Amino acid sequence: MSDVTAHHGIFKDTHLHVDDTGGSGRPVVLIHGWPLSGESWSEQVPSLQDAGYRVITYDRRGFGRSDKPLTGYTYDTLADDLHTLIDALDLDDVTLVGFSMGGGEVAGYCSRFDADRLRSVVFACAIPPYLLNTNDNPDGPLTKKAAAGMAAALTKDQDSFYDGFITEFFSVDNKLLVTENQRQHALILAGQANKEAALACMTAFGTTDFRDDLAQVSVPALIIHGDADSIVQFEGSGKRTHEALPNSQVHLIEGAPHGATVSHSDEFNRVLLDFLSR
Repeated sequence: MSDVTAHHGIFKDTHLHVDDTGGSGRPVVLIHGWPLSGESWSEQVPSLQDAGYRVITYDRRGFGRSDKPLTGYTYDTLADDLHTLIDALDLDDVTLVGFSMGGGEVAGYCSRFDADRLRSVVFACAIPPYLLNTNDNPDGPLTKKAAAGMAAALTKDQDSFYDGFITEFFSVDNKLLVTENQRQHALILAGQANKEAALACMTAFGTTDFRDDLAQVSVPALIIHGDADSIVQFEGSGKRTHEALPNSQVHLIEGAPHGATVSHSDEFNRVLLDFLSR
């Protein structure tokens, strides 16, 4: 494990916690969802490493073991953090895999930086192209009322909010599809998030329009999504991202909730490894 300095400030730097399996294999960077950390990829890292890939996970600023500054929670800054990590580790021919909120960093990176270091990208149960329901985005699945309700619930009682959110994260039709130990592990990771960072990122992923960013994706892309995802519904996100990327591949995991990386890890890993092998 190591740290990458994502930002040099006048008074304080911002350090990101990074786990890197090392080796000479082609690099795969896994970008976690909200409100978790790089440890949420525990079902993927061994499979990817066993297949010969160099696997890099990191904790987004404000989350997990990374520094928790007061600012920097827009997608421009988060994409800059990803770019800094790729440069610091001197990664080439890299595949970016963004889960949920992490799909925003993938889209933002493709828009803000050249694709010369990229091989491919994966949007996994991811939020693009644009969650918020507005006049010019009538297919956005997130209403302003629902967004405000989430922020208010998190502000009022963080523990209660995360308990309910993580349960839904792994459930379909009120049935939990992971073990209680796996649910508790996710709750521990959520508890490491700074509340102000979590609220700021909630605003970022709820209100950022990635439609123009997706137009800048110039490398092969995979969209993988659970067809029973109730948090980031496929119809409002994954399907629209696939339509915005005409040459992309899409794979729907039947009966999978939002947390398909854990609940349906075997199928998720198989599809990801098949895409990486091409």
